[in-house]
Amino acid sequence: MAGVEEPFLYKLTGFVAELMQSAYPELLESVERVARVVKEEEHRYATTFLVAEKVFGESIKSLDGRTIPGAVSFKLYDTYGLAPDEQEEMARERGLALDRAGFEREMEQQRERARASWKGAEKGAVVPAYQQLLALGRTKFLGYETTEADATVIGLIVDQNLVERVPAGARVELVLDRTPFYAESGGQVGDQGEILAGPMNKVADVESVFYGVPGLTVHRTVARAPIAVGDGIVARVTSRDATRRNHTATHLLHAALRQVLGTHVKQAGSVVEPGRLRFDFTHYAAMDRAEIEEVERLANEQILKNTPVETRIMALDEAIATGAMALFGEKYGEEVRVVSVPGFSRELCGGTHVSRTGDIGVCKIVYETSISAGVRRIEAITGEGALRQYQELTGAVRRIADAMKVSEPELIEHVEKLLAAERALEKQVEQLKNKLAQAAAAGLEAKARTIAGVKVLAARIDGMDRQQMRSLADSLRNKWKSAVVVLASAVEGSVAIVTAVTKDLTAKAHAGKLAGALAQAVGGKGGRRPDMAEGGGKDAAALDGALEAIYREVERKL
Repeated sequence: MAGVEEPFLYKLTGFVAELMQSAYPELLESVERVARVVKEEEHRYATTFLVAEKVFGESIKSLDGRTIPGAVSFKLYDTYGLAPDEQEEMARERGLALDRAGFEREMEQQRERARASWKGAEKGAVVPAYQQLLALGRTKFLGYETTEADATVIGLIVDQNLVERVPAGARVELVLDRTPFYAESGGQVGDQGEILAGPMNKVADVESVFYGVPGLTVHRTVARAPIAVGDGIVARVTSRDATRRNHTATHLLHAALRQVLGTHVKQAGSVVEPGRLRFDFTHYAAMDRAEIEEVERLANEQILKNTPVETRIMALDEAIATGAMALFGEKYGEEVRVVSVPGFSRELCGGTHVSRTGDIGVCKIVYETSISAGVRRIEAITGEGALRQYQELTGAVRRIADAMKVSEPELIEHVEKLLAAERALEKQVEQLKNKLAQAAAAGLEAKARTIAGVKVLAARIDGMDRQQMRSLADSLRNKWKSAVVVLASAVEGSVAIVTAVTKDLTAKAHAGKLAGALAQAVGGKGGRRPDMAEGGGKDAAALDGALEAIYREVERKL
């Protein structure tokens, strides 16, 4: 309403810090960071609100009365983030009311659905068979020391029921008294591998491993031969190296991010798989190219040092006192496992890791993006995955160079020349368009009508884009001093609309309302600012009649 369309609240953070510095002196050190957070929030809110405002307008078009139903209001809130207070204000501006009681009923039904879903998940989470097997003893994990171990089958589960024996081809959950297989937890996926009854006798493929209940490791398998409870087997992990390379690289990236971006960076989730690692962290803005490259450099510097990765079992209080970072989503007992790259990283972690940082090979960040307010995400690859990407990218560069008939070192210079030539052509095209627009302007002046002493033009100018139409409308408005200009263009059945009104007439002939009326007549919508506005539609056949109607509408308003 004040005409301020850009973020402005962030500019007040310095004033607030100075005002409060006697009580909170540390605020002065955080002004720049807080200002960036506030600016990002303003941008995010503006973007979200534009979408919500558009949906609000569409929702109220089909109302039978003057009250917005609770179900409609709740959808605007639940799906598009439009708060009830904002809806009420927007409704008042349009002479409407909000069904608050209906909204609250919808909200309560949502809460009930959430509670029912939570209870259902809680009830179904524990399979009785898992509890029965846990009563026989916890699974002993040997994966830190070895990837292969002798074990005994203590349980077979098919469709959540305990069985004594399964035939070849059965999909079965297998429980052992001891296992080298890491069960999915802490963001790291479970190991894969095989179950053997002898050196060359595979009896099952292990597809995934998880905790049925805490302390009980369950191997999801496909039987290749009959298996029975009590069988002695050999459990062998066949895919771990890539996963542990990625897990240790996650720790290196976490430490590097804290060095480059600041100690406010904390883990907010992770996924560690053989093919990639994904790391979510708290930060208020997108990382620029220099920051990403510095994080990569620090991580790979540690890899090149080939530092031994140390693991220690410590009391939780002692581990925290050493500066070990606790990871998101983990629950810790009295004793914890601390994984360290001496001098660089120290975290509480139950996952599997490389013996030395050099085992990672190389770490390459693939992308960085936002996933929610104040939370960023990076994805990276290591080892063989990084090598494959390098080969693919160098191959692509080679193919592009061959297509352009230049050597690879000359490629960048050649592309820059092509881009410069393209920009020069675009500039020539723009100049030609402007000349055409000027010629059109001269022709349009003769079509203008004088209504109540005001120049009024409602014209169709097919072939012009929106930018040209804006320039032309603005030029005519400035030339005529007191004028209403409505321009429309139809291309392949789609209609573009631009309206411009001089400041002295906006109270009578609102540009946004004129654009909205014309857009509605051609099956679309438009509006917003009183001095200049835009719109669009899909019914080009109705455009000529709608433009003629604009003259009558302006005459009525003036």
